[in-house]
Amino acid sequence: MIKNIIFDFGDVFINLDKPATQKKLSELGLNEVSEEQIRIYYQYEKGEITTQEFVRFFEESKGVSEEDLIQAWNAILLDFPEHRLAFLKKLSENSDYRLFLLSNTNDLHISWIIEDWGEKRYNTFRGCFEKFYLSHEIGLRKPNTNIYEFVLEENSLQAEETYFIDDTQENTDAANKLGIKVWNINPETDDITNLMHRKNFL
Repeated sequence: MIKNIIFDFGDVFINLDKPATQKKLSELGLNEVSEEQIRIYYQYEKGEITTQEFVRFFEESKGVSEEDLIQAWNAILLDFPEHRLAFLKKLSENSDYRLFLLSNTNDLHISWIIEDWGEKRYNTFRGCFEKFYLSHEIGLRKPNTNIYEFVLEENSLQAEETYFIDDTQENTDAANKLGIKVWNINPETDDITNLMHRKNFL
């Protein structure tokens, strides 16, 4: 029986345009993603470097201004449909499940979301979860095994009673190896509001 639900954030609740950031960076002359850039991305996502250090890397090594970088970096973020928030609020009022959010994200993205949604809507969303885990705040990121173990252990969750939804296959595969039931959601064909109709959720 499922007692705990762990949700990803992007393309589960908020819609994303994943190619948009690289497209914008290409327009700024960054046509290829180097190993160094990937390392910086991961460090920023795990909170190992600050936003200031992240911006400075692109300014000093790539010649990209702070304004252009932030605009390109946040281009991935789209809308958060109201029907998904309504679904989450209703689910959170149901004491049958413990709800958690587990997202690979960073300070610039969260800052944009708070400004775009407004603090009231953001706090309503955040308040639906028992725990709200953002990679840059906890120093861990998916699909590394330790992030799932951390959430399970900190909240005394049993893997077989836990359901994890994420749009990235490697993330759901990693969770599934620990015995967590998973839904690798396809944002083009699926919607989180159909969760209760999933056969493997029941």
